[in-house]
Amino acid sequence: MNRSAIPLRAALLASAIALAACQPATDPAQAEAARIQAAEADADAMADQFEAAFAEKNWAMARAHGDVLLAEHPGSAAADRIRERHQQATADAKQEREDRRLQSLWIYQTQPVDGGEQRSAAIYARDRVDVDGSGERPVRLIFRDHPDWGRSSYLVLETGDFDCYGGCRVQVTVDDAQPRAMAASRPKTDEAIAMFIDDEAALWRIANGAATVAIEFPVKAGGTRTALFEVGGLDSMRMPGWE
Repeated sequence: MNRSAIPLRAALLASAIALAACQPATDPAQAEAARIQAAEADADAMADQFEAAFAEKNWAMARAHGDVLLAEHPGSAAADRIRERHQQATADAKQEREDRRLQSLWIYQTQPVDGGEQRSAAIYARDRVDVDGSGERPVRLIFRDHPDWGRSSYLVLETGDFDCYGGCRVQVTVDDAQPRAMAASRPKTDEAIAMFIDDEAALWRIANGAATVAIEFPVKAGGTRTALFEVGGLDSMRMPGWE
């Protein structure tokens, strides 16, 4: 190492220390004020994002921006401004998720058949049902529109059988209302384990305006079983002419 560089480095270090010593100390009050100002600016920026999403009725995005703002700057003026509307956005976002869930429960099909098209709307019961002691299985409710066979509504089992050959009555409960009896019949066919609910127009009107429909039906194994359908997401436009 060049020995002449050592005194030079020492002199530079001493000068830097002396210069730092001459600088005024940071005022704690000013530092805190700067921190608060920066935090408020950050909160205002988050509030602007919330406001934009809220104006577009993008409830999920508005809720997300509001969540971050309220978590990171809960005592800010910006948080106070959006707090009430954040609650609304949260509720609306939750309702949107529930609406999408209910809509996804329905399965719509259109297929060509002799004479035109067959359309159907089908939904599985919320809970599986044990109809014959072999274990819980899905139960489906189907509305069908066929160019030759006309319109119909029926339940379909995967195992067991209905005790409705020659006709029977099923109990239909809409939401929290009292059950009502509806005529039903089991066709004499082995192609499917199906039971028609004879007044398909009435059942469609019920399903089209309800949140839940419970159908209690007799089974060959003895007694009755109940299938509960969450029908609130039904899109009636998918079955033209049934409205």
